Parts: sequence; structure tokens; C-alpha cells
Amino acid sequence: MTHITSEILAYHAHVYFDANSLKQAEELCEQARYTLNISMGRIHQKCVGPHSEWSCQLSFSAEQFADVIPWLMLNRHGLTVFIHPVTGNDLNDHTHYTMWLGDSKPLNIALFQ
Repeated sequence: MTHITSEILAYHAHVYFDANSLKQAEELCEQARYTLNISMGRIHQKCVGPHSEWSCQLSFSAEQFADVIPWLMLNRHGLTVFIHPVTGNDLNDHTHYTMWLGDSKPLNIALFQ
């Protein structure tokens, strides 16, 4: 039997960008931080962790999900956003419990195995 979990501690939304969309991503992440009162990580102009593109992480509570996701849907303006819960199981969080706004991208999940 598959283990079912319903405990989501928080969420991460990773905004993907490249050199041409860097300014747009910076503006989106800054606006999300101030408008939604969420945490913003560094703007990584290199691949970090499992991400195959440059990214910036936005962190928010499970209670903020209903506010953050629609806001990102309407304000991402073509940027890809990878969303996953934080359950304590990094592999499942990045493979089975994911959402994409825009085109999905490959992830390097080997570091979780």
C-alpha cells in the first residue's frame, strides 16, 4: 500500500529565467515578496540544486497557497514557475507533488536519490 501524506509544511515556487529575462524575474520576485509578504531567496544566475535553469526561490506557508498561486499565474508574464510542497521528502516533493506554471523543465533529481 502506498503511504499517503497530507502534511505540507510549506511551499517553494522557483521562478526560472535566463540572461534575457533576468530583469523581469527580479521584478516578479521582488513584487511577490512585498505584495504577498513571502520570503525571497537569492537570484541565482547559475543552476542550483535540481534546477536546470537559473532561478529564484519564493517560500510561503501552506496557508498562503490560495493567495500566492493565483497571483503567480496572473503575473508571471511568460516566465516558468516550478511549484512544490515541502513535506520532508525531497524526492517526492520534486517529482510526484509538483506543479508547473508555463513549460515544465527537466530537473536533476539524482541528488535526492
